[in-house]
Amino acid sequence: MSFVSRTFLVRIFLASFLLSPLSARAQAKPTPLGIWTGTAISHGQPVPIELRLSGSPESPTAVLINGPETTPATSATFANNHLLITFNYFARTIDATLGSDRTLTGSFGTAKVRYPLTLTLGNPPAPIATTTPPDINGEWEIAVESPNGESAWQLRVEQDHAKVRAVIQRVDGDTASLYGTWDQPAPGQTAPSHAFRVSRFSAASPALYTLAPQPDGTLLVSNLLRADQTANRQQNLIARRPAAARAAHLAPPTDPTQQTRMKDPNAHLQFSAPDLSGHIVSSTDRQFDGKVVIVSIGGSWCPNCHDEAPLLESLYKQFHAHGLEVVNLSFEDDDAQLKNPERLHAFVDRYHLDYTVLLAGTTDQLNEKLPQAEHLDSWPTSFFLGRDGHVRQIHAGFAGPANPPAHAALVKEMTDLIAELIAEPVPTQSAATHP
Repeated sequence: MSFVSRTFLVRIFLASFLLSPLSARAQAKPTPLGIWTGTAISHGQPVPIELRLSGSPESPTAVLINGPETTPATSATFANNHLLITFNYFARTIDATLGSDRTLTGSFGTAKVRYPLTLTLGNPPAPIATTTPPDINGEWEIAVESPNGESAWQLRVEQDHAKVRAVIQRVDGDTASLYGTWDQPAPGQTAPSHAFRVSRFSAASPALYTLAPQPDGTLLVSNLLRADQTANRQQNLIARRPAAARAAHLAPPTDPTQQTRMKDPNAHLQFSAPDLSGHIVSSTDRQFDGKVVIVSIGGSWCPNCHDEAPLLESLYKQFHAHGLEVVNLSFEDDDAQLKNPERLHAFVDRYHLDYTVLLAGTTDQLNEKLPQAEHLDSWPTSFFLGRDGHVRQIHAGFAGPANPPAHAALVKEMTDLIAELIAEPVPTQSAATHP
């Protein structure tokens, strides 16, 4: 074969290689897009995760999926097989590497606490119940001895055959929605025989429970991510139907308006802290003179405070022109957030908050900064002040959207209370009340 012929054949080969859309190079280009499922390891337990990546491969839109609910990321990047997803309003990230086997391996969490995770592309096969699930739908009460002084929590279950959605309501807030199925152990983990296994994995934190029906009609509720400090055992609690709990002379769940009280009911609640611009805001400032005020104790680390913020913003917009002020006293769980409150800034931005947000201190300073209240131990806790400056009601915790009946009742209760306080006349001596 002549040199010219060989050159011609080489050119033909190179042209076909470069122009072919099925070239090996085009096929080998990695992409993170799709539905990824797997588990993260928390306290030795595998917690199911579902992650959806869509849009641009280099800057995908990322959301964590729990049943019909989604938790959006604030940003995501993918380069050189490295995926970084940021949830800045909880100061958490997913940091993972895409392997040649199409597996994402990495971790989730904060700079200090990370949970190993492994995800594969595609939805897992639907679980198949090995036995007929019992009916656990409806209301339950979980007997507890809580550090907050509670005797019972509420457990609400919505059941559709083998599928359930559950939420536990404590005085300091709810667990958010827990989704799961009957008799389905997670990969590599043996669940109690004949139990519902429910979980949640969101930007806030992982959660994993089993709900095991007992022969006597109770439920054994096991928190698989909370270990007994002395025996390293899972936390096991008993849930009863409310009628059965009353028959056993057990106390009902705590009324959240009775958890926290003012030591002196006639005293005015006092606070003073910088806002996010460093300006000191105090309870004696003129902006609160003769106003109805909601003082909410919370923190950007607190999931139930995230649930409460949209309602406070809604009330502020509805009633501010009529004399309502809202103040969030934010107590952060990390000294670094006091020096550079990035998470609190993200919290404010996420919910488009127009009301006053103050950086009050760290969580261990709560009772030092607000010594006038007793049994102040729930996140959030909201103080409702009348136009005369007196505390009219204190509400511990928050029932979020995961507990629809309780949430709807709370929204109505708070709205009605503010409307009632707004309707009161402005005291003529209000200037003396707030010098």
